[in-house]
Amino acid sequence: MAALRPAGDFDRSYEQDMAVVRRPWQWAGLVVGLLVVLSAPLWGSAYLVSTANTIFYTIIAVQGLNVLTGYTGQISLGQAAFMLVGGYTSALVTTHLGLPFPLAVLVAGLATGLVGLLFGLPSLRVKGFYLAMATLAAQFIIPWLSRHAFPDLLGGTSGRIDVPVPVLLGVSFSEQRLYYYLSLAALIVTTLLVLNISRSRLGRALVSIRDNDLAAELLGVNLFQYKLRAFFLASFLAGVAGALKAHSQRGVGTEFGYGLEESIILLGMLVIGGLGTNLGPFLGVTAVVLLQDLARVTGQFLSELFPAIQSRLLNSFRPIFFGLVLMIFLIFEPRGLAHRWQMIKAAWRLRPFAR
Repeated sequence: MAALRPAGDFDRSYEQDMAVVRRPWQWAGLVVGLLVVLSAPLWGSAYLVSTANTIFYTIIAVQGLNVLTGYTGQISLGQAAFMLVGGYTSALVTTHLGLPFPLAVLVAGLATGLVGLLFGLPSLRVKGFYLAMATLAAQFIIPWLSRHAFPDLLGGTSGRIDVPVPVLLGVSFSEQRLYYYLSLAALIVTTLLVLNISRSRLGRALVSIRDNDLAAELLGVNLFQYKLRAFFLASFLAGVAGALKAHSQRGVGTEFGYGLEESIILLGMLVIGGLGTNLGPFLGVTAVVLLQDLARVTGQFLSELFPAIQSRLLNSFRPIFFGLVLMIFLIFEPRGLAHRWQMIKAAWRLRPFAR
């Protein structure tokens, strides 16, 4: 008689329980996935590579928002404005100080983290809707300062300055196919950072604040200190993403998309992907970017069918489409795509007994 094998995963050590990749087939899938991603610029079209670059630095921004909103429960509506700070900082230190690209990105992240601390100060006194209004102030103050403060440095009323081509080890990353690897390397580093934070004492303290801040304080968690840490980390990652975006687009300014609409879209990406999950930013950003491209193509098709309202369709279809998708997810899948993926994996492990 064959030995019965119980369903489920059984770990015999703490290392097995904490492992990110747990099974041989997962290692195989990871290797195949890395090979596909690393070779994408060799076989992919220019549009595919450009879209992948956009997805990479957007994921980094949403990872920061996930630390603040997903783990800590602090709603922020100013993530795009913090990206603008990172873009300006990287452009200025590269142009005027001559810092190399990796150091410029790091300085941009640190400077944006300090700015985020200023707007995180109200988190000790307010939370929920009132904190969202406090972070919304960043979305108005920072773009206004970029257009009216330091006109010689920030471009004056246009708020636009050019960003030099990144150079690393004597190699100029002027083409999107080469810049792809810089964005990918930055994404790998930030992903490892966020993974370690979520599994550390800091991550557990942030989750405890999200679940019950009063109980967390009674257990010895310093609410003000940890909330400020969350704001710093979220702003730091937003600054890194903003620096990558600025160098990718060879320019930075309010015209490049750092407004309130972009902050709401970033928050929507996190909701669609899954709040408080490490996989959520990847799934949410990829899904929304692809859906936005689908909305653009659909809007062009509808504008040809209805030429009388062509201009209105082209301008309004994408935000309407995004709003409808967000409403559908909030109704039918409020925990995001990451939760659905967890359910699929659980059903696979428990086959044929899963229902």
